Amino acid sequence: MGPRVQLPPEIQLAQRLAGNEQVTRDRAVRKLRKYIVARTQRAEGSFTHDDLLKVWKGLFYCMWMQDKPLLQEELGRTISQLVHAFQTTEAQHLFLQTFWQTMNREWAGIDRLRLDKFYMLMRMVLHESLKALKMRAWEERQTERLLELLTTEILHPDSQAPNGVKSHFLEVFLEELTKVGADELTADQNLRLIEPFCRVAARTQDPLVLHSITRGIFETIVEQAPLAIEELMNELEAQEEEATSEGEEQDRAVLPGKPPRGSVRAAEPVLGEEQVEDDDDEDHAGSVLQFDYEAVANRLFEVASHQDTPPLNRKRLYKVIRKLQDLAEGLFPEDEVPEKAYRNPRGGRRVRMKRRLSQARWQDAAGRGAEEASCLEPSPRSVRRRQRRRRSAGADPAVPQEQPGGRGRRGAHSGRQQPRVRPKATVADCQEPKAKRKWTPRGQ
Repeated sequence: MGPRVQLPPEIQLAQRLAGNEQVTRDRAVRKLRKYIVARTQRAEGSFTHDDLLKVWKGLFYCMWMQDKPLLQEELGRTISQLVHAFQTTEAQHLFLQTFWQTMNREWAGIDRLRLDKFYMLMRMVLHESLKALKMRAWEERQTERLLELLTTEILHPDSQAPNGVKSHFLEVFLEELTKVGADELTADQNLRLIEPFCRVAARTQDPLVLHSITRGIFETIVEQAPLAIEELMNELEAQEEEATSEGEEQDRAVLPGKPPRGSVRAAEPVLGEEQVEDDDDEDHAGSVLQFDYEAVANRLFEVASHQDTPPLNRKRLYKVIRKLQDLAEGLFPEDEVPEKAYRNPRGGRRVRMKRRLSQARWQDAAGRGAEEASCLEPSPRSVRRRQRRRRSAGADPAVPQEQPGGRGRRGAHSGRQQPRVRPKATVADCQEPKAKRKWTPRGQ
């Protein structure tokens, strides 16, 4: 027998990551993290592109084999945090690049039962990549490299990224950016982060990409504008309150015990641990990215007014530009909409006019139908009235009379005029049948 061939460590780890047993897969993930840390510490032994493609092949099927939502979430968090195990920025970018290439390659083979966990994995990897950017204080060069990587691998026409990957990435980008950097990013940095989407929206020939960028990026900014302005006002008020409280504390002597009535400190409630945690969660949930709407509108106008921009893209972007210009002037789009439109789930004046026209037409049709039905068929009430009038006019009580419309009443009033009978109604009301008269005795 010949000597046994030693497989590269990346292939061995990939085989264990795709194993059938969960214990084997968990051990392989822990060993992979240690292996990444050890290998990236050496200057000459860094990973190659093919090595990380093999690693991501094993990680993909490790996620594929994982069942139960809580375990899937834990595994997705563990896999996405592997980006922090790389000691160099070049290795981190290569790790993220091979991840998106793997998702583009394997997306067509994912069935609908496994889509949710891979959607979650993409969201978590994007979150950790933005967090790695935050650890470097949002350095401009690193930010440009990450945005170029995402644009090339997902939004570029030559990337061959599936529509599911594109639409989900554009849907969650601002959400994850808000979670990571809403508390420290400035308006200029946010403009720099969305600038690649402006260029892609102006140049793309794919209507899905145009719609996803417009809806997931620009219209989301417009919708969050009231929240962003309210948060900014709250921050300014908090700064003013802190300045006034510091001035009051310096003026008066700090004494132990209960503070004087009417002071700022007396107005502050005593917070327990649970209340502090709730306040932190509310602050985190209510944080919104700050944008200079006039600068965003100018940047969009610059790329949309270019000669090479397709007409459909220019028309769609000009609508967004008008909304952003209104926001820069202090006009919100909601102020122009009547209050009744918010109650209507479909909304809009045109929909309400259509409903009014349809109701009017239905009422006209119903009125005509009722008139025709009244001409063709008499109502039971009119039949009973006619029967009472015939009895009062001297009809023979011994002769049985037909009551087509219901049971008649005796003792009807005899002083009423006999109404005119319509030609078609006489057939339904008709008098006594001649066949019944033959059975009456002749001597009576």
